[in-house]
Amino acid sequence: MMSMTCHTLDGRAVMDFVACGCSSNALLDRYSVRNYSKANSKGSCRGYGARLNRIRCGVSSMTTAETPVPKKADNALLNGVPEGLPQVLNLKKQSRKPVSLTNLFEIVADDLLTLNQNLQSIVGAENPVLMSAAEQIFGAGGKRMRPALVFLVSRATAELVGLKELTKEHRRLAEIIEMIHTASLIHDDVLDESDMRRGKETVHQMFGTRVAVLAGDFMFAQSSWYLANLENIQVIKLISQVIKDFASGEIKQASSLFDCDVELEEYLLKSYYKTASLIAASTKGAAVFSGVDNYVMEKMYDYGKNLGLSFQVVDDILDFTQSAEQLGKPAGTDLAKGNLTAPVIFALKKEPKLRDIIESEFSETGSLDEAIALVKACGGIEQAQELAKEKAHLAIQNLECLPKTAFRLALEDMVMFNLQRIE
Repeated sequence: MMSMTCHTLDGRAVMDFVACGCSSNALLDRYSVRNYSKANSKGSCRGYGARLNRIRCGVSSMTTAETPVPKKADNALLNGVPEGLPQVLNLKKQSRKPVSLTNLFEIVADDLLTLNQNLQSIVGAENPVLMSAAEQIFGAGGKRMRPALVFLVSRATAELVGLKELTKEHRRLAEIIEMIHTASLIHDDVLDESDMRRGKETVHQMFGTRVAVLAGDFMFAQSSWYLANLENIQVIKLISQVIKDFASGEIKQASSLFDCDVELEEYLLKSYYKTASLIAASTKGAAVFSGVDNYVMEKMYDYGKNLGLSFQVVDDILDFTQSAEQLGKPAGTDLAKGNLTAPVIFALKKEPKLRDIIESEFSETGSLDEAIALVKACGGIEQAQELAKEKAHLAIQNLECLPKTAFRLALEDMVMFNLQRIE
């Protein structure tokens, strides 16, 4: 049996989640797998250790559909994670050493060095205040994960077509992606009223909201100008859609604050808009400039999408499990502001008291700490971990179209690095 749910926004296909009765055997040999199943979704928190025997295989793909996004999602998506997950990656059974970003990016270190040197000049020097704002966030310790992905996919796919060196379009794409990401962070911090980013003061905290908004707008505009100069209509459409997705994600989030009826489907769609869309466009855009066929392009898009979703779920888990010092911001920030993420959505299905606390908008002293404790006690963290591993499993599968080179290995290790953050 197979069931699926299609989601569209303004007629555009976004995601299709499928659950079926099979188990995948397509994982690479270097990864061990384990069948995961969820805690019993009914009853009290004391019973969350009960396991189901039925295992499902989860597949995620892009589809085209004309129907609008439904308010109530199909059970295939909403219950797919709670009722049992596919075989997914088990880090504890890996024989390889833990992955570090330093080692992971070493293979494209020269590419990243050139990118860092170019970023400031690309932003432009027309306005010293805007430049200072950009320098603040460029220098705030960012991982450069998105441009690194552009370089890794560019080199991995270039080998498929015999391309010996990256093109100027590959390099410009990486720079554009980092500018768009930086602009989105500046605006996110304004909307979220965040005072800290990566342990440093945010742009709006240092320069004021007006300058922060203008700095973000400026960087979006500058990146769009460079994007147009790439003169590739496929990539222009792809990246332009990302900027629209950012806005759609913020609107979805703002319209569902403190809404305890928010479904997992809606959370994943919002996460796609806010995080996975840019990563997917980055990886597909890199493949486009390598000149590979459409099948490989779409696989690279799916890789970026699944990695992005897994990455967002992990970030949302860490908001509950790490300290303020580790996060660079107060722990439980999303929950305090009414943004209900995967751990909370899972816990709400088990603990009615959690709903009461959230709907009161934490009006009583100590209620936020109590809510965080309930999320942990009811298995919300564990179920979110399984969701992150499911998406990681799919990302690994998406890479099977690539030759087994050091660049593909690095792309696989990017997935594993993300999961290590919650082990």
